[in-house]
Amino acid sequence: MYFYENFIFVTLSEEDYIKAIYHLGKTQTAAVSTNAIAKRMATKPSSVSDMLRKLSDKGLVNYKRYKGVTLTDEGIATALNLVRKHRLWEVFLVDKLEFTWDEVHEVAEQLEHIKSEKLIDKLDQHLGFPEVDPHGDPIPSKNGEFKTSIKKLLKDLSIGTTGICVGVKDSSKTFLKFLDRKKIALGDEIKVLEREEFDGSLHIDIDGRDLHISKQIATNLYVKEV
Repeated sequence: MYFYENFIFVTLSEEDYIKAIYHLGKTQTAAVSTNAIAKRMATKPSSVSDMLRKLSDKGLVNYKRYKGVTLTDEGIATALNLVRKHRLWEVFLVDKLEFTWDEVHEVAEQLEHIKSEKLIDKLDQHLGFPEVDPHGDPIPSKNGEFKTSIKKLLKDLSIGTTGICVGVKDSSKTFLKFLDRKKIALGDEIKVLEREEFDGSLHIDIDGRDLHISKQIATNLYVKEV
């Protein structure tokens, strides 16, 4: 449990690095390399090293040269707060302002840096305390907790089995636009009717519609078996 009692001033750029480390680390103990951060942030490793020293001085990361970096408890709390704000803004943009789910990420990237806790708490309440964002990713609570659900990729669903679409593995604009064109969305009921032995493509029933999708598409859709 991580409480957001962070009184350390963190710049927008520092927040971006903290969130990048959090997403790259996957687990709280996995060390992230300077090169991996540089690639994600589209910058030079030397610039990353300079930033990591600053974050280390503020007690947000554990950093040793050539050994990678991990977030401290304070760093994790900061990252989770950013993730919470980002995903709440995505819900707001889609549900209240009718943005499409391929449009919201870039706007939410800007809005996540708003500092007002009161505003974010009011936003959470206004939205009815959502647990997932428009892409199916869990939204941390104010205390840094979030629910995990048992899900699997559509490609792994057995023939004759039905699942509810609960998220996407690929959140790129091109993939989300493809899903919009095919009218595939979160909450849709998908039944696997047939799997092609040759290429792994699937014949599915989605809310009463017959559809043929490639293995690549099935590899990027998460479902919860029902």
